This record gives sequence, C-alpha cells and structure tokens, in this order.
Amino acid sequence: MQEFLTLLGVDVTYVRAEENTLTMLADTGEEIPVIDYAGGYGALVLGHNHPEVVATVQSFLTARSPILAQASRQPAAEGVITRLNGVIHREFGTDEAYHGVFSNSGAESVEVALKHAEFDRQLTIRELLAEVEGHIGEARAAAARGAALPAQDADAGIEALIARITEVNTSVAARPPLFLALEGSFHGKLVGSAQLTHNADYRTPFAAMAGAARFVPFDEPERITKIAEEERAVLLDLRVDADRIRVVEREFPVIAAFFLEVIQGEGGIREVTAEAARTIRQACTAIGCPVVVDEIQSGMGRTGAFFASSAIGLLPDYITLAKGLGGGVAKTALTLVSGARHRHEFDLVHTSTFAKDGLSLAVTHTVLDVLEAADGAAYRRAAERGERLKELFGTLLADHPGVLRETRGRGLMLGLEFRDLSDAPAPRLAEAARSGLLGYLLSGYLLRTHRIRTFPTASAVNTLRFEPSIYLTDAEISALESALRDVCAKLGAQDEAAFFGPEKAA
Repeated sequence: MQEFLTLLGVDVTYVRAEENTLTMLADTGEEIPVIDYAGGYGALVLGHNHPEVVATVQSFLTARSPILAQASRQPAAEGVITRLNGVIHREFGTDEAYHGVFSNSGAESVEVALKHAEFDRQLTIRELLAEVEGHIGEARAAAARGAALPAQDADAGIEALIARITEVNTSVAARPPLFLALEGSFHGKLVGSAQLTHNADYRTPFAAMAGAARFVPFDEPERITKIAEEERAVLLDLRVDADRIRVVEREFPVIAAFFLEVIQGEGGIREVTAEAARTIRQACTAIGCPVVVDEIQSGMGRTGAFFASSAIGLLPDYITLAKGLGGGVAKTALTLVSGARHRHEFDLVHTSTFAKDGLSLAVTHTVLDVLEAADGAAYRRAAERGERLKELFGTLLADHPGVLRETRGRGLMLGLEFRDLSDAPAPRLAEAARSGLLGYLLSGYLLRTHRIRTFPTASAVNTLRFEPSIYLTDAEISALESALRDVCAKLGAQDEAAFFGPEKAA
C-alpha cells in the first residue's frame, strides 16, 4: 500500500485536522493546509474533530465513565435506538419500532444483517418443517381410518409416501441461503459482506467461504422476480381433505435478503430511483424477502435527510449504519431491524466485546444532537452545500464536454465522472486509463498542485468522489473550482508532463 501511495504522490503525513482542513507536514517541516473532499470516505459528515464531539470525549474520559461494562443495563444504547426510531417515524411515516444490534464497523453491520436474515430464514424453515411433521401425523391417522392416498402412492402405502416426502424435504432444507445485491454494489470486505460486493477483485478469492450472492442489474430491478423463479424450491406437505390425502407444495425460503445502497458509493455514486425502489419493494414483498438498505455512507444526514432511502420512499426491513455515526472519532456501527422481522433470540447468539461501548454511545448521542438541532438545520445545510457543488460540476461539464462525462449524487455525496482516455493521443495518459489508474492520477495531481484531497470510487475509477462535511465554505468551493478547471484544461490539452513530470529520455 505504501508503494502504491508513493506511486500516486499521495504518501504524505497529516498532523492536524479541523472541519474540512487537514494539515500536511512537508519534507521541509512546513505545515500545509489541505482541503479534504474525501471526508473519511463519507465518515466526516461533521468534519474533523467537531468541537462538540471532542468535548464529549474529553468530558467522558475526565469523568472516568465506564467504557466497557458488558452484560449490564445500557441506557445509552437504548436511548440511541429510541432516538433513531423517532427519525425513522418522521422520515418514513411509519410507526413500526426497529430493534438495534451494535457493532464496530460498516462491514460488521452488514455481517449482522446477513447473520440475522439467515437466522430468521433458518427459524422459518424449522417452523415450516414442524408444520409438515404435524400434517404427516394427521395424514398417517387418516390413512389408518381408510383415507385414500394419491393414485401414484396407493400401492406403496402411507409410510412409503412419508419416506419420499421426508427425503425430498431433507434435501431441500439443507439448501444454503442465497443473497441478492445490485450490480455495482459495495458492502464491505469481510467474509460475508465481500460476497455482496460486486467488484470481483474483492469477492472471488473468498467465494468459497460464505453464502453466495446473485447480482441484479442496476437498471433492471424487475429481474428480482426472474431470479426468484430460477432459484425457486419447494417443500412437500400432506393435507387431508375429507377422506382423501393430498401432496401439496410449500414455498421454501431460498433468498435470505436483498441488499442495496440507495446511492452507490464505491460503484460510482449512482442513485436508485423512486420507481426502482417501488419495483424492488414489490418484488421482495412478493417472494417474502427482506430488503436491507446500506446507509453506511449515504446516511447520517449527508444527502439532505438522515436516511437517503427516505427520499425515494423505500422503507427498509434492515438498515445498516456506521461511518458518520461515530462523529469522525468513534468506531461504531448499528444494524436496525424492523419489529416485523426481528428475532429476539438473535441477541443471545450474536455478541461483540467492543460493540455498544460507553464512549461510542456518548459520541453518537452528541452526533444526533448536532444533526437534529434547530429542527434539522444540518440536513438543510447538507442539501444547500450539495446543490452549490452540483451547480459547479454542471458548469464544468458544459465547459469541458470532451473531458467530463457526468455528475451524479445528492447532497454531499457527489461524483464527477471523467471520460475514458484509453485511446488518448498522449500515451502515458492512455496507459494510466487502461490500467484503471486515471482517477488516482488525477487525485495525486489535485493534492500536489492544488492541495485538494479526494479519491476515485473503488469500482468506477474514472469517477472522483466529493464527500466533504456540512461545514463546507464558499472559499473551499472556489478552490475546488479552480483546481478542477486546471485539471480539465490539462487533460484537454493532453498535457502529460503536468501529471507525470517531463518524460525521461531512453
């Protein structure tokens, strides 16, 4: 990784941070301010070292409050869940209560959702099999009274029929879970979450270690129904109608959950539309599949509302949160599970030493205080600052159509996509594009030349991400405009030397 950072020219040391400014230490010892548009990959919705968050940490430690007190009452945790339920009820217009499972990172919050969904599926299977066993008993008693068997089973008898059904059901019940996710998705790099991440580089080396996933085309959510039909499985059951015994099919839950980001982060800042959200919800409800919305990067007010999914009317069965939940200081995460889906037994089979620690909970309460203050002024500011940036990007697109392709996103979760330069006349620029390094090359130039820090999205490397805090200033926006205009001019002129330095003679 250090070699890669050096290659890109971003191997620098930062010594201080405040709001959207990181202070870089030069080789000369000089301290140089850098505008941070990367924003901790979305974690710094309140910027670096927010004063209220810092004060909370200092006060907590000074008071010697317990950080780790597992197996005890946790009123601060209960308070966070209560407050988030209030936000859910306000933004989605529902009164359903959500339960919470705390963890330590975004990928872990996805793992919790994976585990809970599979736990729910297994309990559902157990309940189905118990029903079938009850019906088998009824059928056996009916056969003893002379009830007729299906014609194909009449000669073999009731016990042979039961044996056939049991064999089929045992085989079907052993079928592993299948998860669905959108193409372009990124849900983490742990064992389970990696299988939901569409980028094959992160997923395929570990494919044998976790439940399989199938990916739904981003612009074709209706394919959920087709996939469900392809993967369909049934259990066999017996029913007694008067004096006849029938074999009936029972739908078997193959698909454990559907995962999506309503605004894809690493996939290039792509938004799921309200129409697509309706299709997803209808399709998943029809097959009994819960919807898990990953709000790890888009949530916590970054897009102009606490939950980005509320803007498109998609009420999730599960919500995963992290990043901004810790105020840029604490490492904490949370999985919210709707009351209709929650299995209380899960609390006894999934625990974590460092989840729900006292310091993180104190920080999270402060973050919620800041976001909810003044009737949600933070959300309005995120929307307004985002509109300013989007207007800037729109102007740049109009001025440099040969260099820029598109801008996407909402609020302060924006992407600016550059055109593919694989066939560019400048050979080193073309090679960088073919190698998937164009976005990193541009990031290095922005840092070295303009002291602006950002990075491309991991799976759409021609797209630069912009996720500053809500405290973004007009001066910082102006600095970004100057920097991007310079980048566009240099790319338009195929000025390789600007990005690579003078080409050395052979």
